[in-house]
Amino acid sequence: MNVDDLQWQKAHLGGVLPRFVDEILARGGLETLVEAAREREDWFCAVGAVRGLCAAGQFERAWTVVEPFAAAGWQPAVRTGADVLVRWNRVEQALELAHPGERGQESAEAWRDYAEALVRAGRADEAIDVLSPYLRQGRVLRSLVEMTDGQGCDERVLEVLAPLAEGFRHSQGQRGTRDRREVPPAPTGHLWEWEALPAQARVLERSGRVDEAIRLLGADVAARRYGPENTVEFYVELLARQGRVEELRDLATGSRKTAAASPYLKVLENLGRAEEAEAYLRDCMAGEHPGWSESILMDLLIRQGRFDDAIEAVGHTFDELYDGNLLQAALILLAEQGRPDLAIGLTEGRSPEFLAENETYWLRSNRWWLMGEAGRAREAIAQVEALPADEVDDRELTIAWLLAQDGRVEEAIALLRPLPGRSAANDLAELLIRQDRLAEAVAVIPDVAAQRREQEMEREKAASGSVGGWGGASPVEDSST
Repeated sequence: MNVDDLQWQKAHLGGVLPRFVDEILARGGLETLVEAAREREDWFCAVGAVRGLCAAGQFERAWTVVEPFAAAGWQPAVRTGADVLVRWNRVEQALELAHPGERGQESAEAWRDYAEALVRAGRADEAIDVLSPYLRQGRVLRSLVEMTDGQGCDERVLEVLAPLAEGFRHSQGQRGTRDRREVPPAPTGHLWEWEALPAQARVLERSGRVDEAIRLLGADVAARRYGPENTVEFYVELLARQGRVEELRDLATGSRKTAAASPYLKVLENLGRAEEAEAYLRDCMAGEHPGWSESILMDLLIRQGRFDDAIEAVGHTFDELYDGNLLQAALILLAEQGRPDLAIGLTEGRSPEFLAENETYWLRSNRWWLMGEAGRAREAIAQVEALPADEVDDRELTIAWLLAQDGRVEEAIALLRPLPGRSAANDLAELLIRQDRLAEAVAVIPDVAAQRREQEMEREKAASGSVGGWGGASPVEDSST
C-alpha cells in the first residue's frame, strides 16, 4: 500500500470520485466497491465499502477492507479502521491501532483521532486528558468541542477552555486599542488560543447557559478580541441559532453589517418574514453595498419563485464586462429552480461588447447546457456541430452529454469510450452507473497510477505554454469530499 498514492487520492479526488462511490452504493453495488478497494487500492471505494458493510452489521468484513490501508499507517485510514473496530466492539484493538505512540506518530492530528476513538468507546474524560496538551495546535480545540458534544462532560470541557479563553482575552487587552484593525493578526504564541472564545460560548450554549454565552462572546466582539478569524462571525451565528432577531438587526444595520447580514436574513426567512429580508436588501442596494445585496436579493426572490422580480432587480448587471455581472449566477439559480427556458432567454440579446468578451469564453457553453436541461438537446448538438471542431473545447464531451440528455445514452457511451483522459472516463462512468453497469463503470476509470501520469503530463504541457480550457456543456465541477 503506497501512502503517497493514498495521499494523492485524497488531495486530488483521485481514483473513483466520491460522488460515484455514493451512487454505486445507493444502487446496490457494495461488492463492486469491496472489489475495487482490494484490487485497485482505491481509497474512496474502500470508504464506501466500509460504510455499506457497517450499515449491514458486517464489521468483520469492513475491517478486512480497511485493514491494509490502516496497516500502512496513513492517518485517515487509521481513523476509519479504529472506528470500525469500536463499532465491532473490539475497543482495545481500536485504541491500540489509533494510539500515536504505537506508530511513532506524535502529530496533534494523530492524538486528536486517538481521542475521538476514546470518546466513541465511552471514555470522554480520558479523551479530554489526551487532548489537553495539544489544544494550542491546529484545529484540536475545535475538535475537542465537537467530539464531546452530548457526552455529559461539558463542565469539564469548560474547565479546560477557561484558562485559554482568559489568557487570550488578557493578551488582547495588553495590546491596547490604538490602531487596532478589524481582523488583526494573532499575537505570537496565541495563534489558536483565540478559538477558545467561540468554543467556550458553544459549550455554554449547548449546556443551557445561553445568556452567559451571548454575554461573554458579545463582550469579546465589543472589545474587538479577534484572532485570524473574526469573532463577530461566531457571535452572529450564535444569535442566529437562538433566534435573537433584534440583536441581529442591530448588528446588521450598524457597524457589523458585513458579518451579520447573511445570518440575519436567514433567520428572517426561516421565520417566514421574507418581506423584511427583501426590504433590508433593497435598502442596502441604495447604500454602500449594492453588488453584494443585489446578489442576495436575486437568490431570495428566485427561491420564492418571483423570477421576473429577480431579473428586474439585477438585470442591469447582465451586460457588465467585469466585476458585478450576475448573469451566470442567474442562469444557474434559474436552472436549479427548473426554469432553464427562462435562463436561455437571458443569454440572448446581450450587448455586442459583452458577447465579444464572453460568448466564446463561457456563454455559449452555458447556453448549450441550459438547452440540454430544457429538452432542446438536438438543437444544441446542431449548434455545436456547426462550429469548426477546433473552436469548441471538449467538443466530444459536450456532444456526449447532450446525447444523454436527449435519451440517446448508447450513442453517448459509444462516443466517449475511445476518448483518452480522466474527464472522458468520468463522463463515461457516470452514464454506465445510471444504467446500473456498476463494475463496468469502475473499470473504465483509470487507476491512480494512470491518473497521476496524466496529471504530470498536463503539468508539462502547461509549463511549455500549451494550456487548454474548459468548454463542456455543464458548468458544475465535482466538489465531493
